[in-house]
Amino acid sequence: MCCRKKQEGVIGLAGFSDIAGHDRLKEYFRRCSRSGNTPHALILSGEDGMGKMMLARAYAMSLLCENGTGCGTCRSCRQFLTDNHPDVIYVGHEKPASIGVDDIRGQLVADAQYPPYQGDRKIYIVDEAEKMTPQAQNALLKTIEEPPSYMMIMLLASHEESLLQTILSRCITLQLKPVPDSIIIQFLTDKFGADERRAGAAAALARGNPGRAIALFQSEEFTNMHAKTIELLKSIPDKPLYQLLSDLTDLKGEIDEVFETMKLWYRDVVLFKATRDSNLLIFKDEKKAVMAAADRISFNGLDEIQGAIEKAQVRLRSNVSFELTAMLLLTTLQEQSVMRK
Repeated sequence: MCCRKKQEGVIGLAGFSDIAGHDRLKEYFRRCSRSGNTPHALILSGEDGMGKMMLARAYAMSLLCENGTGCGTCRSCRQFLTDNHPDVIYVGHEKPASIGVDDIRGQLVADAQYPPYQGDRKIYIVDEAEKMTPQAQNALLKTIEEPPSYMMIMLLASHEESLLQTILSRCITLQLKPVPDSIIIQFLTDKFGADERRAGAAAALARGNPGRAIALFQSEEFTNMHAKTIELLKSIPDKPLYQLLSDLTDLKGEIDEVFETMKLWYRDVVLFKATRDSNLLIFKDEKKAVMAAADRISFNGLDEIQGAIEKAQVRLRSNVSFELTAMLLLTTLQEQSVMRK
């Protein structure tokens, strides 16, 4: 049976303006929509959270739009936004780890024989396309090679190298690149009302992945971790080492995010020390603490601190004990935090 509803968990935002970054791809899709020169088979490639499904949905809506723009108000767009458009098919799969040949044959190959219900296009979206078995990909191949004129297929893949070369060679592959932090920060502040500090931390920790940034920003655990890490960093010059170790141990379960937050904090300290410009800070509401750290710590000391954080990350990945790693890191942070230039 054909799956015409969008898959569970898809963010149902409207169009290209609701997507953070990927301006090059969005412009490409707009040009295709305006010209009508649309590839019949596309692969959107990028890690989870980069926005593959959102781009695919925005493009599909623009292709089906009665005004050719994805206006959001015409009958076709309204149907699309409520997931009731009869000419958009999201290919689902029963087994979580694979998309089988029966899934592809039943929901796509057989269904593609029938023309669109109400427009001149019929669009198939296959999420997690890298999960297609070789048999499923081979079943899809003939349809890609000889598609009906009205048909378009979008394959969304986190690892396009898992797809057969015969599939790759017959599709246009578009890769989603990491989105700059500044764009993610602006997106979080505009769309979610985020304050700049939390948005900046979420963007930095997401490493160019908008979906991950949104998840971090909306996570209560992230908010708590972030606040506790800042308090720990502010207390480094004054607290006994054993208390600092206890505070850091409490954050052990989120230590990767803690380390990245530390890097951001000391990035602000370096930047303020070099420029004395508080407008450049991520942690603007901690301006006094950042200024105090900049006055206490030398540039060489800040280099030592950044190196110590990176060494701690390497040590934990190499299974060095947490307590030893934390003690070495905190010792360096405290020693450098009482030095003056």
